Amino acid sequence: MLRLALCLCVLSSAARACETALLLAMDVSNSVDAAEYRIQTDGLALALRDPSIAEIVLRDRVALAVLQWSGPDRQELSLGWLQPGDAAGLAALAARVETMPRAFLLSDTAPGAALMAALDAFATAPDCKRRIIDMSGDGTPNAGSNPAAARVRAERMGVTVNGLAIEAQGAGLPVTNFYRRSLATRDGFVMTARSHRGYAETLRAKMLRELSRVLG
Repeated sequence: MLRLALCLCVLSSAARACETALLLAMDVSNSVDAAEYRIQTDGLALALRDPSIAEIVLRDRVALAVLQWSGPDRQELSLGWLQPGDAAGLAALAARVETMPRAFLLSDTAPGAALMAALDAFATAPDCKRRIIDMSGDGTPNAGSNPAAARVRAERMGVTVNGLAIEAQGAGLPVTNFYRRSLATRDGFVMTARSHRGYAETLRAKMLRELSRVLG
């Protein structure tokens, strides 16, 4: 009986191990106006309240963090690593996201520096089986270093980098192509939102894909 109890205890601990540490890196550069910033925060809050996402977050003890980024020296970990333990904790996190103040105004777009800062943030992340960075943005770089070095660092660390590219209506796919070519790791993927209005639904689909363990 004692051996059975010990086995059940080990199985319970394994079931409760953290599956994924997911850092959401949000573009707040000069190209993002106040309404578009609010669309991003509201979209993330809606995703966290989605029943399918909520079920995975709680079941897999997913750790979440939010980083705001813009220019080369403009990165802020606005919400540090949190692992909601129940529905009330997840609802509280969604409410914090919804009221999160904007970190920067009137700044450039430096995704390479943002990715480096996001990787640094994993130094304080819980010990999870998978580590993922969700980079979102609506522009290509106009400042900072080439992101190639950051992507190489991510792959060496075993961190997957995915992208959510926000494209202007009818303007081709410059942001998507940049994210695929320069930011996403080999095991990552990029999804496209046609304008900020499409951000919330694209983010929901993207988080479901990330948290459901479908990477490529």
